[in-house]
Amino acid sequence: MGMAKVVTVVSLLRVCNRAVAFRPKAAPILAPLYALTEGVFLGVISKAFEVRWDGIVFQAVLATIGVFFATLALYVFGVVKVTRRFQMVVLGATFGIFFLYLFGALMSLFGVDVVFWNQPTALGIIISIVICVVASLNLFLDYEFIRQASINGAPKYMEWYGAFGIMVTLVWIYLEMLRLLSLLRR
Repeated sequence: MGMAKVVTVVSLLRVCNRAVAFRPKAAPILAPLYALTEGVFLGVISKAFEVRWDGIVFQAVLATIGVFFATLALYVFGVVKVTRRFQMVVLGATFGIFFLYLFGALMSLFGVDVVFWNQPTALGIIISIVICVVASLNLFLDYEFIRQASINGAPKYMEWYGAFGIMVTLVWIYLEMLRLLSLLRR
């Protein structure tokens, strides 16, 4: 299995995490365990990418950090408002990406390679950029969730749940940045 397919499978898992409702009360226990496991897995993937493309991990980390702070600033200063319509569009796009990944994964089980978005073509690069943008827009949903939980006096364990959401989104962004940068370097 090529690195691009590994990243696609991992990205599918990230999108699944966004789609599946975890038990918020378990977040104080599950979030740190998930972060530890995810850290090891990301380390292995990062090493594989770094061996093939020198400096790509540093670029992906910088891009992910940049996206995080840019989206946070846009949210905090009210440039981006998270309306109901915004939420529906972002969730719709996220589910669309989920189904794209799922379709590719299912077809690969039958030996059919339809993962054209992993090819270093103009279409593959454009799709990768769109996926990076959608992943980044999910950060606004995370920020709004945390703000609403705070305003409504949510229980303490919801802090972990909110942090878990941001972590999952940042991992998705990082993996997509790795994939995009690898496409650009081929």
